[in-house]
Amino acid sequence: MPVHGGLVARSAPKIRGRKKKLRYEDITVVDQSLLKRAVGAAALGNAMEWFDFGVYAYIADTIAEVFFPASVSPGVRLIGTFGAFTAAFLMRPLGGLVFGPLGDRIGRQKVLAVTMIMMAIGTLCIGLIPSYSSIGVWSPILLVLARMVQGFSTGGEYGGATTFIAEYSPDKRRGFMGSWLEFGTLSGYVLGASVVTGMKAWVPHETLLDWGWRVPFLVAGPLGIIGLYMRLKLEETPAFQKHAAEAEKRGRSGEPFWKMFTEYWPALLICVGLVLVFNVTDYMLLSYMPTYLSEQLHLDATHGLLLIIVVMVVMMLIILVGGRITDHVGRKPVMMAGCIGFFVLSWPLMLLVHDGGLVLTFLGLMGLGLLLLCFEVSMPAALPALFPTAIRYGALSIAFNISVSLFGGTTPLVMQSLISATGHDFWPAWYLMAAGAIGAVAVYFSRETANKPLWGSGPAVSTEAEARELVRDSG
Repeated sequence: MPVHGGLVARSAPKIRGRKKKLRYEDITVVDQSLLKRAVGAAALGNAMEWFDFGVYAYIADTIAEVFFPASVSPGVRLIGTFGAFTAAFLMRPLGGLVFGPLGDRIGRQKVLAVTMIMMAIGTLCIGLIPSYSSIGVWSPILLVLARMVQGFSTGGEYGGATTFIAEYSPDKRRGFMGSWLEFGTLSGYVLGASVVTGMKAWVPHETLLDWGWRVPFLVAGPLGIIGLYMRLKLEETPAFQKHAAEAEKRGRSGEPFWKMFTEYWPALLICVGLVLVFNVTDYMLLSYMPTYLSEQLHLDATHGLLLIIVVMVVMMLIILVGGRITDHVGRKPVMMAGCIGFFVLSWPLMLLVHDGGLVLTFLGLMGLGLLLLCFEVSMPAALPALFPTAIRYGALSIAFNISVSLFGGTTPLVMQSLISATGHDFWPAWYLMAAGAIGAVAVYFSRETANKPLWGSGPAVSTEAEARELVRDSG
């Protein structure tokens, strides 16, 4: 196979120098009601995952007091808290290795139902763990174990959710439909952050330490049941159904696991690079900034939390429009703009955050949020298109989670450790600049996939009329 731009080039079948004439049965006409249900169920799972992240990030200072001894300094307790946060990311590659290839063998829908209930159980367990004052060192140990259950389940969540939405979406609307997944991310995070902010503002600190901090985690139980019900009611994606039927005719259950590393390694590397810049910026703004504002800049905790909530609400108002834009101008220009923006603007934006008053701090955070949107609106459609149907779930889950575990999820821990060790507050700016540079290289070597069929699938359209037009034009 020829290689172009770091990826295996994929040309349409040709006959005598012309593209193969399409038949009507080659085209998938997407059922709009099924599409809406698929997007809703996938987005809810992402919302639940990020509800937990929002709660954990915004209540990190309280968790540090509950799960770690009072004899150590607040900085050390915070490092321990973010260490438990990072523990989940050590399990994500393992979860991706298990759930990803399983999703390519037995189907996306079944695996996504399992990951949903496991996420709910892990989050619920955190809310039930006794404090350090009650059971001593077992308290942080149980916290780490619960986070590991969460990490194992989320190893199959994002790759599966993006695959599910991408395979259900029409080619011309994949960016818009994929942006709903990140809308779910922001919704869950805003909900979790708002709950914690409200509790910190209205619940006495002693009550919060005693039992109040548990409430947001206990909400995961009912949310998990609702999400599980929605996912169990879904049908398998059209792309996987066609792939499974063809594999059955050939007498093969799927591609050998090792082929994704021997034949598709360029796409895996590009995926790791894209995910690196996406998740470093994501976890920097949404998971670490609340702590940075309160601990390093000594901004009033409630004010700092409210600033980031407002930034996320503004992002939610824009994100669906951004998804439509990627369907028109392409994914690569939008992602490259974000990479260049982080490389050029991270320093001045962090200066605003660090040295400005409340208004300038908000403007700096808003600037980081708008740059992050470049990836929020592009990645859910761009990442699944890197791989063929036979290995899409597995390859995406493995590459995504390796990158998140090494770079994205470790961001809060690395930032807090570097700042504590050196006393310099500008590590976030330098880290974002490095991520932007690496991401730009990955974007450069990627292919534009907007308005094109997914690798290994025929065209997908919204209406019968579009299908007939495609057949006519192909002749």
